[in-house]
Amino acid sequence: MTASSPSPQIGATAMAEPRFRITRIRRQGWLASGLAVLLSLVGMALCWSNPRIGAPLRPGLDFTGGTQLQIERSCSDTGCASLTAGQVQQRLAAITLPAAAGAEAPRLSSAGVQVLDGGRSLELRLPDLEPEQTQALLTELTPLIGVVNPEQLSVNTIGPSLGSQLLRSSAVSLLVSFALIAAYISFRYDGIYAGLALLCLAHDVLITCGVFAWLGLLRGVEVDSLFAVALITVAGYSVNDTVVVFDRIREQRREFKDVPMNDQVDLAVDATLTRSIYTSLTTLLPLIALLLFGGGSLFWFAVALTVGIGVGSWSSIGIAPTLLPLLARR
Repeated sequence: MTASSPSPQIGATAMAEPRFRITRIRRQGWLASGLAVLLSLVGMALCWSNPRIGAPLRPGLDFTGGTQLQIERSCSDTGCASLTAGQVQQRLAAITLPAAAGAEAPRLSSAGVQVLDGGRSLELRLPDLEPEQTQALLTELTPLIGVVNPEQLSVNTIGPSLGSQLLRSSAVSLLVSFALIAAYISFRYDGIYAGLALLCLAHDVLITCGVFAWLGLLRGVEVDSLFAVALITVAGYSVNDTVVVFDRIREQRREFKDVPMNDQVDLAVDATLTRSIYTSLTTLLPLIALLLFGGGSLFWFAVALTVGIGVGSWSSIGIAPTLLPLLARR
């Protein structure tokens, strides 16, 4: 890339020399984003091909329906006896529960198991169970896990029809939000700007999904309705940040008509960089508080927002503006 010429004079107004030129590292940025997108697609493909998942992301109880048990073991002051997820899964596969009226007995061989807090707590993801079946299951598990603390026992049940309805509602909400964003940008800007903003939106959402695809494969992390809320929030944040940079570029094009597009992009990014950093940091501070003190129910929701906002901040300054000169020439 050739060095930029000194800032030209346009009438009585001179374009200041930008302190930071994003276009000088644009190829490295495109490569990093391309690799992140590729890894995301690979993770989602592996999830889909996994017979235990069968979807781009590991669906949670909200979407599949079933019963989730949160069990806390009554341990002595010295701690709980050693316990692994494999031991619990082996025991579950050997348990035969009584059949409910008019239905077959549920099979527990494919149940999901997580051992938490150093073995003090268990999280079981099971087929839809009746209260009598849940009690029978706890009785069968007692010889392996020991006495269960009844005050800390949590049972959450979602029927299959409600789970599929939640999945459809989440998908429709995402599609509607993306369509409205696309309509707004198309109305506000010309086709090139709108296309780049939507490209950044897809980039941010895809990488966020890719991170959770790999978490689902390696850590058994499931996505629920809160994850859909996080994606909608990330999409709105991404577009808002991108529009700020685009507005700055459009203002400069009216003032510096004869200045090359690369210089206009560098100046626009440089002028909005401090604002973008401050906005991102102030948004991430409450998310860090959620990660540290929000508890298990909000932890992965905060992780999704943190990843999405971080990726969205980068795409707004490193992807959309740097692609603009390339597409504008064509």
